[in-house]
Amino acid sequence: MLSLLKMFPGVVLLVVLSAAQDDRSRPSAAFIDVNVVTGDSEQILRNQTVVIEGDRIVEVGSADQVTAPSGATSINGAGKYLIPGIGEMHGHIPPPGDPELERVLFLYVANGVTTVRGMLGFPGQLELRGRVLRGELPGPTLYLAGPSFSGSSIDSPEQAEERVRRQKAEGWDLLKVHPGLTREEFDAMARTAREVGIRFAGHVPADVGLLHALQSGLETVDHLDGYIEHLDGERASIPESALREIARRTKEAKAWVVPTMILWETLLGTHSLETLKAYDGIDYMPRTQIERWITAQRERVERPGFSREEALRIAENRKRLLRVLSEEGVRILFGTDSPQQFSVPGFSIHRELRAMREAGMSPAEIIRSATANVGAYFASKDKFGLVKPGMRADLILLHENPLADLGAVQKRTGVMLRGRWIPEAEIQRLLAELEVGNRQSATE
Repeated sequence: MLSLLKMFPGVVLLVVLSAAQDDRSRPSAAFIDVNVVTGDSEQILRNQTVVIEGDRIVEVGSADQVTAPSGATSINGAGKYLIPGIGEMHGHIPPPGDPELERVLFLYVANGVTTVRGMLGFPGQLELRGRVLRGELPGPTLYLAGPSFSGSSIDSPEQAEERVRRQKAEGWDLLKVHPGLTREEFDAMARTAREVGIRFAGHVPADVGLLHALQSGLETVDHLDGYIEHLDGERASIPESALREIARRTKEAKAWVVPTMILWETLLGTHSLETLKAYDGIDYMPRTQIERWITAQRERVERPGFSREEALRIAENRKRLLRVLSEEGVRILFGTDSPQQFSVPGFSIHRELRAMREAGMSPAEIIRSATANVGAYFASKDKFGLVKPGMRADLILLHENPLADLGAVQKRTGVMLRGRWIPEAEIQRLLAELEVGNRQSATE
């Protein structure tokens, strides 16, 4: 049964779904007569029944041939569209004990984000990851990078090597690369990571450069970091031939990219502060957080040397780059870098979907980047990201066809999280309570 837990009055809301119960022990459910968008194809499977047992999809087939198990919860899918849950591949999870932790987890799930790759580790997060998987704390499935490798955390190649071995032993899912590493430190990290078998991803340190990072096995290049610098795209429009060449080099390196288009537009300063303050989801964040974002944005655009013309040129080059990367077959992973600078957890995905469409990717390609590709990236961890038997039952039921209009992802009937069905009416009730709590806190 769904209930509301107020951990901190007016501040944090949690959807509690039989909290002490393991996800795999959930009773069966079935989506009846639904149109299925599998996640890896432009084809729509119409009038299907999708059967869920525990946290797994066990059967997908024509509604006139597949019967829901006796006692299963039936969810009417007539005229609706079922897609895999969204993966946020550059997200941030507050550390345990942070008063915003439950809020962030809830806002992700409320928007159909069922998997998050946390890209900055904190002590205690590995235990948090386990609590979520055991169903003790509602939230998306978490895959976590450890505390980052950066110019401020690493002082030598030997320290980089030791940190890799320690994070591997502790059980982190990957290593996070931040700016500031020397090439020697980066190489020591990369060499040791390959030796012990742990992936590494993130930024491209200036001393390393994009090509060397790709050749060294940086698995995901987040924010398209290093590309504009490599292509001299800050000063001029990038020739199409140069875009094609670096896309081919990226594909040859078998690297993935996580574009985070909307976050970078904010950091570049392409939008007015009034536009940023009007984004969906802002009312669900603490007022103190919004004020910090407003201050940071004002400082960004008022700094000496800021040029909106240059910001717009870089943003346009990034769009052209993403289009070419997609056309050349580079594997793209969906991410928004939330919560961060007006990117509200969960809500930011809808602007990112639009931005990727504006860059020239098709709706099917964009949905694949957020579903099937995420599952492929984490294939060694679990099976998910597709509406197919054997997959983890992370699903979103939509009123309209997202392959025709990505705006349909905002028009939900509900979210299924590891086999647990959360109707949209319940999500909206909790969001309304959170907004009221924020207003009350702001007047205290």
